[in-house]
Amino acid sequence: MRIVLVEDNKSLRKGIAYRLGDDGHAVNSLDNGTDAEAFLKQEDFDLVILDINLPGKNGLDVLSDMRKRNDPRPVILLTARASTEDRVIGLDAGADDYLVKPFAMDELAARVRALGRRGDVNPTQMVELGKLALDVTTPQLWEGDTPLEVPRRELSLLVALSEAKGKPLSKDRLLDHVYGTGSDTDERVVEVYVSRLRKRLARFGVTIRVHRGIGYSIVVEAQ
Repeated sequence: MRIVLVEDNKSLRKGIAYRLGDDGHAVNSLDNGTDAEAFLKQEDFDLVILDINLPGKNGLDVLSDMRKRNDPRPVILLTARASTEDRVIGLDAGADDYLVKPFAMDELAARVRALGRRGDVNPTQMVELGKLALDVTTPQLWEGDTPLEVPRRELSLLVALSEAKGKPLSKDRLLDHVYGTGSDTDERVVEVYVSRLRKRLARFGVTIRVHRGIGYSIVVEAQ
């Protein structure tokens, strides 16, 4: 999933981003409510992890504004406030879940998975790639009824290329999709993933084409 993380505590923000990234999610990290609101209005994402006490604009206001503009995407609130009244306020503002600090990373990861499984939040979307089918929401690559073993990072890159529908994507764009906006990951990682994917897909008639100085695109041979 593409997750927006809004948390002003630097060490906690990095810890959450690392854990979710390790689980195969793309994480966009922000540290204040003002920037978060602008980002949420413009960018595509699947889920928000939102601290309540934020500089600029607090998380409850960011959440309320999301719901006012009929944005249904799920939100997990993070807060140091443990009282029942505070939980009710957060849920009434439109939160889908609520975690009190400090919390275990395993619990946060489990709640993210639970929200991702909701059919009304993340409906299955299949893309045909010749003899293969790619579920871009899980993600999972299939040959008929057989799931293929492909690492999560490679699947995320394949999703980005398939959604571009043959148009070339730059290494920067692909990195943003796989690791989240603002990642300091070396873009040479994309070359490694592309090389691995090419080997996996070659026997199915699916090719990743290099556009020198531009990026990569996906090509399906005629059946």
